[in-house]
Amino acid sequence: MRPNREKSIAFVWQNIVSESQSMLEREPILQPFLQDTVLDHKTMAQGLGYHLVAKLCHSGLPKAQLKTLVEDVLRDDQIAYSASRDIQATLDRDSACNAYSTPFLYFKGFLAVQAYRIAHALWHSGNTTTALLLQHSISTKFGVDIHPAAVIGSGILMDHGTGVVIGETAVVDDCVSIMQSVTLGGTGKQSGDRHPKIRKGVLLGPGAKILGNIEVGAGAMVAASSVVLESVPAKAIVAGVPATVVGESQTKEPSKAMNHYFQPC
Repeated sequence: MRPNREKSIAFVWQNIVSESQSMLEREPILQPFLQDTVLDHKTMAQGLGYHLVAKLCHSGLPKAQLKTLVEDVLRDDQIAYSASRDIQATLDRDSACNAYSTPFLYFKGFLAVQAYRIAHALWHSGNTTTALLLQHSISTKFGVDIHPAAVIGSGILMDHGTGVVIGETAVVDDCVSIMQSVTLGGTGKQSGDRHPKIRKGVLLGPGAKILGNIEVGAGAMVAASSVVLESVPAKAIVAGVPATVVGESQTKEPSKAMNHYFQPC
């Protein structure tokens, strides 16, 4: 494990454990949940694996089998590192989040992204049918549908998550914020590379639909309920149906500012 990764994971996990201990003192009724999900585990990978298995197992993907798959994937520290960056991003950007433990324990957008990471690893190891079954479980449990072949970076805030759809050939770079009901979809019936590429620092507003093999440039913002059918220049603000450029971002990474207001040019 690389030293900076190890430090990032350990810092976030230590905060989650400390916060869980404080919660347990205040609200003893939470003892079984906090003990099973956090306090019984030494590492982020162990806690995350337990939490996801408990949420996603079902008759078609029994707990014991899913546990084996998840533990095997989580031996690589990349997912735990990405999860730690996603938690930090959520804490930094979401005004409803004031603790490291909050997204880990309760936010389905965060949990859906981590479960996608497991499915993505399975997909690339050749277990494509299992990855699709896990995608189905994620969609059913969390209301978030991410194809396991999609490529998603870290430092991601998926706020709420409800209704988010991300297609097979979509790419989401680091440090992107995605609000509820966003679609990164294709158009028509063509196969091949057919989904959007979302570059670093982009903010995708609630209900935004980005369709086709197009690019949303670094530092751009897509306003709420917009339908984007053409590529968006870096730092541009687009809005409308179909979306057009209505302004320019005043910050390098709108994903961090989380300011959905814009002054039309």
